[in-house]
Amino acid sequence: MNRTDEVGHSLRKRGFRVTPQRELILAAMRAGDGHCTAEEVYAHVAVLAPSLSRATVYRTLEFLVREHLVTSADLGEGRRVFELVTAEVHHHLVCTRCKSVQQIGHALIAEMFATVEREHGFAISTDHLALFGLCGRCRSAESLS
Repeated sequence: MNRTDEVGHSLRKRGFRVTPQRELILAAMRAGDGHCTAEEVYAHVAVLAPSLSRATVYRTLEFLVREHLVTSADLGEGRRVFELVTAEVHHHLVCTRCKSVQQIGHALIAEMFATVEREHGFAISTDHLALFGLCGRCRSAESLS
């Protein structure tokens, strides 16, 4: 079963319908291979279903985020991206110069989360962390300047 099918199954299990619009949006996200902006999702589905409105795409994405089936993160410059939730939690390193995005596993961040929760009594609900800085390539280029 692929992730899109799993999301559909989760929706049905929660008592929600898997409408043709939701199926198109989920398929567009899978085709986007990872992080997609709402506009990218809309552009993909508009080709297949020109009558599907931009508002429907945005509402559906927000619904899927509320249901914890899709996650969203601001990767800088107002660039909010959406991604199907997977079993493997990960976070992002965003280069402020070249705009590259690298994924890092949760294991690197888990201890920090645990320390914050333990020392501050703060229950972290974030499932997506984006750290901004310079990637290795841009740092190397900067040191050569």
